[in-house]
Amino acid sequence: MVDADQTFVIIGGGLAGAKAAETLRAEGFTGRVILVCDERDHPYERPPLSKGYLLGKEERGGVFVHEPAWYARNDIELHLGQTVDAIDRTAKTVHYGEDGTQVRYDKLLLATGAEPRRLDVPGTDLMGVHHLRRLAHAERLRNVLAHLGRDNGHLVIAGGGWIGLEVAAAARAYGAEVTVVEPAATPLHHALGPELGQLFAELHREHGVRFRFGTRLTEIVGQDGMVLAVRTDDGEEHPCHEVLAAIGAAPRTALAEAAGLELADRAHGGGIVVDERLRTSDPDIYAAGDVACFPHRLFDTRLRVEHWANALNGGPAAARAMLGREVVYDRVPYFFTDQYDLGMEYSGWAPPGSYDEVVIRGDAGKREFIAFWVKEGRVLAGMNVNVWGVTEPIQHLIRTKAQVDTEALADPHVPLESLAP
Repeated sequence: MVDADQTFVIIGGGLAGAKAAETLRAEGFTGRVILVCDERDHPYERPPLSKGYLLGKEERGGVFVHEPAWYARNDIELHLGQTVDAIDRTAKTVHYGEDGTQVRYDKLLLATGAEPRRLDVPGTDLMGVHHLRRLAHAERLRNVLAHLGRDNGHLVIAGGGWIGLEVAAAARAYGAEVTVVEPAATPLHHALGPELGQLFAELHREHGVRFRFGTRLTEIVGQDGMVLAVRTDDGEEHPCHEVLAAIGAAPRTALAEAAGLELADRAHGGGIVVDERLRTSDPDIYAAGDVACFPHRLFDTRLRVEHWANALNGGPAAARAMLGREVVYDRVPYFFTDQYDLGMEYSGWAPPGSYDEVVIRGDAGKREFIAFWVKEGRVLAGMNVNVWGVTEPIQHLIRTKAQVDTEALADPHVPLESLAP
């Protein structure tokens, strides 16, 4: 039974943490809610950082989950710029802040997110080396891209994943020169496989982006603290003015590990092991968002999902579970991107090697189509490119695991809704 005397603590001021706090109040929890965030900015959403805000199309105020006054109005104790140092599971306390504040919890939510992976090469301490994860990063990078565009400057991006490509598109919109260095044979290889990765390579080449596939950065060369060039393992040197490290993100598990919570192995993406209720190996501690590795019955594996929708839905699911509600978290993974004139939504999970074929419905040449990743006649994932209003039927195909006729799946005249019961 949850009552007004209980204290729920949320560690992490991103979307998952903020939505969890919102849900606790919406579900009628009248106890104490403490939200501890190590950033000084109020909780915000991350997609604009590599999309609208980075492009200068969105104002800074538009990235925040709630207006600043919302927290006090809803009696959420928000502690900005405060780092949690330790969790004492025996005493059920957390310690945070420079003054060593200690607070006891009845339920604890870890929404600590992820952090950008760092390049392990000489030269990463130069001023012109960037990461993109936080609002402060995006503010700095936006100014850098505008400067590069004015001066015909050159940006090298290490990594051809979603962040790397979205920043490449933004940089080209500002007029900067862009080279992407990617170890795989195509961009987005681990997310989409080579078939659709090639489509994104062609899209960016049409907009002037240069790719160096099958190579890695080995050194960033500088002078007087400034970037002059990068060197790659094929022996080439590429003059440039700025470098973005976009080689993925690592779950922030240090607190959980120090507290003795069970962690997932690298094969499942790392992160904190949780059950279908987003509960960790400690029954009073939950985890949600980028840091949580949860069992997904649709795909019969554990998943750690770093995308916006997982934080948006996972935070509220964890909050309801903390309140004792019946929760089974099995949302179909979903993410989206906007690059140049291409808009895309992806639902499902189909890493390379997990599918038999990719079925295309529509005109891939015109970039108006839906791609389906299929195994033994069942849809594992679907990606709609410049085709809208189809996420629900795509996710229904994935959820039902219905065997489909791939010719009908490829036929735009056959309604998607007719392919599964």
